[in-house]
Amino acid sequence: MSSEPVNVNDFKELARSALPKMYYDFYAGGAEDEHTLRENIRAFHSITIRPRVLVDVSQIDMSTTILGHRISAPILVAPTSAHMLAFHEGELATARAAAAAQTIMVLSYSSTRSIEEVASSCDAVRFFQLYVFKRRDITALIVQRAERCGYKAIVVTVDTPWLGRREADMKNKMVAYPKKNLEGLMSVEINSEPGVQLRTFAKATVDASLSWKVSTESCSDSYHTLKMSASLGCLISFGAYTSYNSDIEWLRSITSLPILLKGILTREDATKAVEAGVDGILVSNHGGRQLDFTPPTILVLEEVVQAVKGKVPVLLDGGVRRGTDIFKALALGAQAVLTGRAVLFGLSAKGEEGARTVLEMLKNELETTMALSGCPSIRDITRNHVRTQYDKLQAML
Repeated sequence: MSSEPVNVNDFKELARSALPKMYYDFYAGGAEDEHTLRENIRAFHSITIRPRVLVDVSQIDMSTTILGHRISAPILVAPTSAHMLAFHEGELATARAAAAAQTIMVLSYSSTRSIEEVASSCDAVRFFQLYVFKRRDITALIVQRAERCGYKAIVVTVDTPWLGRREADMKNKMVAYPKKNLEGLMSVEINSEPGVQLRTFAKATVDASLSWKVSTESCSDSYHTLKMSASLGCLISFGAYTSYNSDIEWLRSITSLPILLKGILTREDATKAVEAGVDGILVSNHGGRQLDFTPPTILVLEEVVQAVKGKVPVLLDGGVRRGTDIFKALALGAQAVLTGRAVLFGLSAKGEEGARTVLEMLKNELETTMALSGCPSIRDITRNHVRTQYDKLQAML
């Protein structure tokens, strides 16, 4: 580019130029025809903003609270894999960028820097994203490592019993990347062709039986212990002759941290999540990387919010590229949004500085949108500030 980037799309083009095609497609691509990937972005364009004028907006306050943690703006860093493919410091740089932006990073279980390394990189609030493995002892161990390292919540991904068909990765023969958090806990050797290694590994390790109901794995009738490596320095034990009514209850048994479910798209599952006692819901379709032709998250957000009835916070990811997108999500009931690809584009283009710049860009765009819409604070953003396609159809009846 002939000039400095001024928005997320500019950073996307810089990332495209900076990365090998295999890595760029891994970050930017989606499942199958990539319909959901495109619609996640396009759906925001179908929602218009209804600004109010003659409001005192001389001071704009974007700060908010997530699970009791104060952040500078309702923008979190979503869990995404393998940041070292983008920049040599990987998740350490991303963590520092999030801390500089005074917001929360959700560390992916498949990070290329360990739970412990990221925790020691800087002083900040962080959440940890979890996949539940067939080896429940390993799942529990990872959760307890995160808790011991000061992570403040567990974000359980529930839309990946199988990995989606990411055809760009198949065509590029994408090779598996190191999974730092699993070293010494399970074999990460994958005996399959490049391009399908990630799917093969997920199918072999991720627990596809995870459900709202009780599973045979979580109703353990044996005593499990796992001796951790000397560097971790402790002995873990759990599940002694204990049965649980659901897998969510089992997760509750292994941690005192708040639990959020990531991957909810329907009122039915939102209701079940609340009944199961989770502490938050993340409306997500995995960035269009799992089941293609699922709805864009912004179009089902209101359905989930209405089902939850204010009992737990609802967050959203998927397609967030502008401050106006964040404003629309807040108006439709989200407490905050998460952005993943945007941060990765910044990291790929300019390292830690790029990731930090992307977050500041989104904050600046949101601040401008709030001022021009007549909303001096986050609590002033209401449903009346946006008009959806459904609202337009209703007005025609």
